[in-house]
Amino acid sequence: MQETIEKVTKVVKKKRAKFPESLIHEIAQTAEKHDLDDDELDELVKKVKKAYDRAKVEDGEAVGTVAAQSVGEPGTQMTMRTFHYAGVAELNVTLGLPRLIEIVDARKKISTPTMAIFFEEEFRNDEEFVRKIANQIGKSTMNDILLDFHINYAEMNVGVDLDMAKIEDKRLDYEDIINRVEKAFKKVQIDNNVLSFEPVKSSIRELRLLADKVRDLQISGVKNIGKVVIRKEENEWVIHTEGSNLGAVLKMEGVDKVRTTTNDIHEVEKVLGIEAGRNAIIHEAQRTMDEQGLTVDVRHIMLVADMMSADGSIKSIGRHGISGEKASVLARASFEETGKHLLRASIRGEIDHLTGIIENIIIGQPIPLGTGSVGVEMKQKK
Repeated sequence: MQETIEKVTKVVKKKRAKFPESLIHEIAQTAEKHDLDDDELDELVKKVKKAYDRAKVEDGEAVGTVAAQSVGEPGTQMTMRTFHYAGVAELNVTLGLPRLIEIVDARKKISTPTMAIFFEEEFRNDEEFVRKIANQIGKSTMNDILLDFHINYAEMNVGVDLDMAKIEDKRLDYEDIINRVEKAFKKVQIDNNVLSFEPVKSSIRELRLLADKVRDLQISGVKNIGKVVIRKEENEWVIHTEGSNLGAVLKMEGVDKVRTTTNDIHEVEKVLGIEAGRNAIIHEAQRTMDEQGLTVDVRHIMLVADMMSADGSIKSIGRHGISGEKASVLARASFEETGKHLLRASIRGEIDHLTGIIENIIIGQPIPLGTGSVGVEMKQKK
């Protein structure tokens, strides 16, 4: 294969074509598959170059407008059914138009954060290990491991019997549970697996509040993650979660750090950096479109993602983000909050240099796109 790649690279250089690496690899694969000789390879590269040049964006093309139309038009056709059980029946995921709006709005708090946790090769088929990790990640409370629970009004205490079988089934550590209980409650007596709690003040209200607090005490789980679902997908075990905490999950042993993802874009950006955040926007937007059976060229989505992540942080598209920070006063005013922008600009004495599209349309001049992006100068004869 390496020889073929080198051979293709030479032909591409000879034809003065500037191809990305992936395209050169694709040509090499095709050449090997169909066993092409030198002349045929020459012809193939020539035709690919022609198609590649034709696919390039021309100078002065209104890429922003085209991208907005290409994403917006299928967006209007999306079914408005928000919730739909995508893949995992037990977990709810926002899809369709509401999800697309969530992505381009760059919402800090999304409505249904979820993670897909994959494992490294040695643990992929180890069900016992995966279940153990799942119970470390998923939220468990005292209520999940109780055998018996009773409020004693005569002696003013709450009695709890722990179910050792449930603790074992959930693969939890007894010592760890006791430590958490002792940290959370000052007045507690422990006799093997029988626990007795006393309220700080001796009143029925306090006793009832204490009973609720005991039941709801979290004994395992990662912050911000609720339910977990374990599934076998293409001969490996995968964990899906309700809620998301990428930083904490990636630190756990056996977790595949490359494939484990979350649908919370801000979290990806915080943990893995802005480039990963940009990729997450592209991936999420494409997945939302695919789910609805709509095909949008990835380049439009990439342009949106580039605009959102261009200055090193993820910004929304709208009055609080990209549209609200344009250099031109008229462009900002034409989008939303017209009065506010014009008033602020007049107070500050801003000048609009009319370099963009919108501002030129407003004042009725030819726009700087296509033929309008070229100026013609004439020299007079002396």
